[in-house]
Amino acid sequence: MDAAHSGAAAPDGLFAAGGEAGRLMAALDWSATPVGPVSGWPASLRFAVRTVLVSRFPMVLTWGPEFTQFYNDAYAPFIGAKHPAIGADIRATLAEGWDALGPPIEHAMSTLEASWLPGLLLLLERAGYREETYFTVSHAPAFDDDGRVAGMHAVCTEVTGEILGTRRQALLHELATVGGHLGAEREVVTAMCSALSSDPLDVPFAAVYLSTPGREGFSRVAAVGCDAALLPGAAASAADLAAVADALQVTGGPFGDRVTDAVVLPLTATRDGEPLGLLLAGRSPNLVLDAEYRTFHELLAAQFVAAVVNIRAFETERLRAESLAELDRAKTTFFSDVSHELRTPLTLLLGPIGDVLAAPDGSLPAAAREALELALRNGQRLQRLVNDLLDFASIEAGRASPVRVETDVATFTAELAGIFRAATERAGLRLTVDCPPLPRPAHVDPRMWEKIVVNLLANAVKYTFVGGIDVALRSDDEGFALTVRDTGVGIVAEELPHLFERFHRVAGATARTREGTGIGLALVQELAALHGGAVAVTSEPGVGSAFTVALPYGASDLGADEQPAAARPSDAARGEAASWESDTARPSAPATARPGAAGILVVDDNADMRGYLTRLLGAHWTVRSTANGEEALRAVSEQQPDVVLTDVMMPRVDGFQLLHALRSDPTTRHIPVIMLTARAGQEASVEGLDAGADDYLAKPFRADELVARVRAVLERSTGRTGPIRLPVPAPAPAVPASTAPIPLPSAPVPPLPRTPAGHPAPPALLASWRLPSEPASVPLLRRRLRAVLDGAGVDADRAYDLLLAAGEAVTNAIEHAQQPTEPFVEVGVGMRGDRPEITVRDFGQWRERVPSMDRGRGSTLMSAFASVTATPSPAGTTVVITGLPA
Repeated sequence: MDAAHSGAAAPDGLFAAGGEAGRLMAALDWSATPVGPVSGWPASLRFAVRTVLVSRFPMVLTWGPEFTQFYNDAYAPFIGAKHPAIGADIRATLAEGWDALGPPIEHAMSTLEASWLPGLLLLLERAGYREETYFTVSHAPAFDDDGRVAGMHAVCTEVTGEILGTRRQALLHELATVGGHLGAEREVVTAMCSALSSDPLDVPFAAVYLSTPGREGFSRVAAVGCDAALLPGAAASAADLAAVADALQVTGGPFGDRVTDAVVLPLTATRDGEPLGLLLAGRSPNLVLDAEYRTFHELLAAQFVAAVVNIRAFETERLRAESLAELDRAKTTFFSDVSHELRTPLTLLLGPIGDVLAAPDGSLPAAAREALELALRNGQRLQRLVNDLLDFASIEAGRASPVRVETDVATFTAELAGIFRAATERAGLRLTVDCPPLPRPAHVDPRMWEKIVVNLLANAVKYTFVGGIDVALRSDDEGFALTVRDTGVGIVAEELPHLFERFHRVAGATARTREGTGIGLALVQELAALHGGAVAVTSEPGVGSAFTVALPYGASDLGADEQPAAARPSDAARGEAASWESDTARPSAPATARPGAAGILVVDDNADMRGYLTRLLGAHWTVRSTANGEEALRAVSEQQPDVVLTDVMMPRVDGFQLLHALRSDPTTRHIPVIMLTARAGQEASVEGLDAGADDYLAKPFRADELVARVRAVLERSTGRTGPIRLPVPAPAPAVPASTAPIPLPSAPVPPLPRTPAGHPAPPALLASWRLPSEPASVPLLRRRLRAVLDGAGVDADRAYDLLLAAGEAVTNAIEHAQQPTEPFVEVGVGMRGDRPEITVRDFGQWRERVPSMDRGRGSTLMSAFASVTATPSPAGTTVVITGLPA
């Protein structure tokens, strides 16, 4: 190239500061272009070129009628693969976009007015395909030295990313709005798919396939932007949809080009979960599938996933709610049916008992009269419970409606409060009644109002131990309000919202008794609502509670000529108050004090049950009674009984807590404990025995059975008929007190088999027991073995395996040893080095197996956990279980 045309020869270093574009200009033979050699350029052109080159903003300059172009480095990326095009005609470089650029350029050059074109769509082929691009451009005229228009000066910036981002964000927002509506799954998904049509440039067509629970594959639910008939109706996987785009013959993009590609996205709720469906989305023919486009597709899929997950979760919850409602209706129906069924036998029980008690005095022995009165009192209590359940069932079924009559609410309320005075005084509480006459007639259903007052008063007596109960009636222009305030234990704040839910009971609340159904306050709320009123509560733990029932004065439901009788407390209300009078009574002194007789401590929160047990057992032993486990522990510390007979469900300290406290104290752990409970069944029995109880009896029970069990426990503990139950001595230094081993009894016990000559020495014996050959011994053995193994330092996993093996061995001994010479199983536990060894011995001959038996399941289990040997003999079978090495 001639030096005169090089950059170095350019006057004033014209191209020196232009970077790559400057070097290209310096190296170009400008004499071959319409603008001629650099030396002949007018000053205006040189100044314009210098301005373009030193600018960091994208700029392009055209000069002369041939539109010869000059541009800088910042502009070069805009034309992509067409760079370098310096010195060429810009009309050729931007031929595909000249229809959009030509008119504003011509306008600027002819009118001398600069153009401003924000977000101008331009078709470029800078990367080998027809590309959708957007630029903000300003065109201005360029003048020569004489002030004539000689060219065009343009400043531009690409805003393709911003335009696409805004457009896609708008679609995602619309999609989220449509998908946020809960409804039928197909309807919502179809509406979302239709919303995709608002952005055909990014999503030329789309289809959604969803899974169907219980069926494989995906079914097409909706399609937009294409002929749905050309799409497959179902797809087994994404691969089935990968090549469908070309066959749809869809055009898209701003220039109407053929859509030949699509993306298939799994609609997956979690990253590793099974897909809920598939989203088929056509891809614009004028946009590259870059990271931003892929992210956009993923966000589209996420919107569909969120909608489907929400709809299915809502549907699941709806079905669950319907199921719960159906269960609730079934439960209400059950309560109603059972309550009706109970009324007939209750009538046939209470009627004859009442008739006998109504006979002239002296016709019944005192003991018989007392027993019948106890039966009548508790039968009436059951009747009140049945009536409450019927009332609640009627309310739930919508069959209950109050019959409001004009009632002297003040007097009636004062009388109802008065029947509780004996109970409050016996409990050492103050009862204050402040019920002034109302200023205008009030209309209530007397029996419903009675239930409201009685339930609130009974609740106050149940949870108040010191202080008093205040009953106040107040009125205003709208109605009247009853407030029952107590100084009881109070209610924690988090329980208050649930207080009026049926069957809800405040966990851990201290009460006089654990008895109750949990429907009292719920019934109060329902009865108040039936009168158009409401109930509210305020409470503070340790301070007390205040329940307020507000009702309108209402109107009578009877005719003008119907005059109701004055409301008076019913027999049911008086019976409820009488029951609380007995429940607040303190335990009495021993019924009998028999010299030399064993002492029995009865623990029960029900006064009638305490009295019944005291009379029943007092005929044989000396009996004391307490109302809960807390009082029982004090009574035991004052004088240790020979047997503790305790209920399980009690306030303050329940039966299991009492049992734990007795077993944790070395001075009381030897006291036998018999548990009484309303929880029947083998699981409840196992739970009690495993907790350390000596016997476990479910209510209701026969009187002679209870006496026999108490006698058997006493005999075992004193050794009168053999050492069945073994006392626990003070703990050895190496074993914690709570897990001290139990030694063999002092009475003769057949020895465990000796080790034959030549065998290793026997293990160091830690403990041994003789247990009754009955299933209830298995959980008792596991508890004792666990304590010994823990005390010996055996790790939890090995101990668990040994407990399973020992349990199987004892179960086998109980089930298979027939005609034992002694009805016991002997168990010993020791350590052979660091390996625990358990010996189980029975005293019978094992029966032959038959096909219906388990064919050695127990032996298989034992062998899996330990080394097992079994030695049969005429006197019985001995099984030795040696723990596997650590």
